[in-house]
Amino acid sequence: MIQLVSRTGAAQRLAAVAEEFLGGALPFRLRAWDGSEAGPSGAPLVVLRSRTALRRLLWQPGELGLADAYISGDLEVVGDPADALAALWQAARARGLSRPRLTARQWAEAAALLVRLGAVGPPPRPPGRRARQGGTLHSVARDRSAISHHYDLSNDFYELLLDETMAYSCGYWRQPPGTEGYGPAQSQYDKLDLICRKLALRPGARLLDMGCGWGSLTVHAAEHFQAQVTAVTLSAEQARHTRERVRARGLEDRVRVRHCHYRDLPDGGFDAAATVEMGEHVGADAYPHFAARLRHALAPRGRLLVQQMSRGADAPGGGPFIETYIAPDMHMRPLGETVALLEEAGLEVRAATSLREHYVHTIDAWRDTLEAHWDAATALVGAPTARLWRLYLAGGRLAFAERRMGVDQILAVRPDEDGCSGLGANPLGGHEGTWGTWS
Repeated sequence: MIQLVSRTGAAQRLAAVAEEFLGGALPFRLRAWDGSEAGPSGAPLVVLRSRTALRRLLWQPGELGLADAYISGDLEVVGDPADALAALWQAARARGLSRPRLTARQWAEAAALLVRLGAVGPPPRPPGRRARQGGTLHSVARDRSAISHHYDLSNDFYELLLDETMAYSCGYWRQPPGTEGYGPAQSQYDKLDLICRKLALRPGARLLDMGCGWGSLTVHAAEHFQAQVTAVTLSAEQARHTRERVRARGLEDRVRVRHCHYRDLPDGGFDAAATVEMGEHVGADAYPHFAARLRHALAPRGRLLVQQMSRGADAPGGGPFIETYIAPDMHMRPLGETVALLEEAGLEVRAATSLREHYVHTIDAWRDTLEAHWDAATALVGAPTARLWRLYLAGGRLAFAERRMGVDQILAVRPDEDGCSGLGANPLGGHEGTWGTWS
């Protein structure tokens, strides 16, 4: 039942327009700048702190306007933002909403109300760190700019957000979250170990870590499996941090860090290659070439491990918010399409494993860390960027929990000229022992 605190306040009048748009009752409680409230009691509380919030929502209807209003602090969510996002998604699904369905008369009435409320005209420029992409899509220069926007934000910020492994990717939770002595770092070590075992790494094996991030897999493979690793990243900050980690562990004789584009990497004869959540940055048109580069990097019978996020065919990008603020030019596809592209490049896909639920637990850990160190995070990157990340992680968690996004590990091999994979009948070549997990 809808309860109205004020019969003449801004919240009541806005709620009436919002309910026309939504085709039903508000899925959240609304508080306006004049203190009035409308909407169901007990629902997530959304606060419009000023008329500017309303201007932002109207100037860019949809998720980007919501993001701008939240990042700027003009809109606040009391409690967990994920609860409010979940309520909105649920209402949209239940009512079949995708775009505004107001008639011309309804739009005119809404416009008249906005004039009366004093919420007209373009809003101020949003304070968030927006991507400014130029040049040809997925050219080397544009890719470098896109990668820099996301990954060169601040090594100190990522060190605060992530655990000791500095792995910025889905963990592999072999124990339930909350298990004593087991947490996000252990899940990342288990993920790194799983990758190395799937690749059958041995002392002296040549590993290509394509898109090495801050060096988590590079260091783990060199330190614990004595592999000879070539680490590749397009991020200057990641390359610097990885080199520092390698020096600190005395692994210079086993690791080479290259700050370059994957297209600049020569063919190599690697025994194994891994690309962990980098393929999302490659782009639809460039992915066949990327897959071919991975194949050519491998020696015959060399193994490839691709850990990559997926998304439905109708929403291959990250959406306006992600592509504007977080990861510009990213592209995801259904798992089957990625498998087909790898096969078309001459690789043989041997196994695919979904880790979707594991990403929910991983993001929960990052969210907990961000909230626990909120003051430090805002000191490092500023309040708008910290709020941006709070919203990003809340939305990401929901996307994986509700199966709008997935993440998978794909194990492939480059067969030799006789078609032999070297794996035998077992798809993991005897290294399946770490597949077990909790339920």
